[in-house]
Amino acid sequence: MSLADSGLVIVDKPAGMTSHDVVGRLRRIYQTRKVGHAGTLDPMATGVLVAGIERGTKFLAHLGSESKTYEARVRLGATTSTEDAEGELLSTASPDALGTLSERAIHTAAEAFRGDILQRPSAVSAIKINGKRAYQRVREGEDVEIPPRPVTIHELEISDITPGPEFWELSMLVSCSSGTYIRALARDLGEALGVGGHLRSLRRTRVGAFTIDDAHTLEELADSPTPPLLGLDEALPRCYPTLDVTEAEARKLSLGQWLEPRGLDGTHAAVDPKGHAIALVAEQGRRLSTVFVARPATLS
Repeated sequence: MSLADSGLVIVDKPAGMTSHDVVGRLRRIYQTRKVGHAGTLDPMATGVLVAGIERGTKFLAHLGSESKTYEARVRLGATTSTEDAEGELLSTASPDALGTLSERAIHTAAEAFRGDILQRPSAVSAIKINGKRAYQRVREGEDVEIPPRPVTIHELEISDITPGPEFWELSMLVSCSSGTYIRALARDLGEALGVGGHLRSLRRTRVGAFTIDDAHTLEELADSPTPPLLGLDEALPRCYPTLDVTEAEARKLSLGQWLEPRGLDGTHAAVDPKGHAIALVAEQGRRLSTVFVARPATLS
């Protein structure tokens, strides 16, 4: 394996494909089995999917806590079995209930979902319950109730509210912590307004430092003679603050050895004089230790 063949690729996932489907396509495009992704997107959803190639797959674990941004379309006045447009219709709001809706009521209800909240994940999520995915249990006819979990909604903007006689629709821009379910947010907003709600469409526009402007479609990747790859030398400093190290220090880090502490706060990307990102490092007690080695001595 060559470090030149390792890194990240930011994919603009199309609707109708699972994240695993995308991985399968990338394996053929990059001609390697060592492909993974960070942060599953439902088949209905589109947008930013961060994938790792070769050694880049090991870096994905350090992206799991990144905040994310979504653009969503929500329908108020109806609930579905999957809390999105692909599920079976479960209930519709009465004309009297819909008559209580107003733009002011919607904006007021949205206030409760900003900041640190407890959110009950969707029953059709990929969360494992006793070793089995929640959505698998739902498909098998089980009633699944997942306990609420703490998440953070950094930003929630409501716009383009469209009233109607049978339902209302609105757009949401959501910036949130990892682990937030936008379909659950649509569900809960509908419940708070007393009319029910579900997700109509979803597009992820950002994962941490990576935005939709960085993304490539699968067609673009497949048609390229040399599919683009964001090397780890660029990816690590983009995601973490940098720490300049000497060649001797870089050698030690590439071997997984530790350095003297520097008084750092949090994880940093250690970069050598040549601009190579050697490792992610963090202080642990009296040591500056490696969290992830991007450029092992055996591959340098």
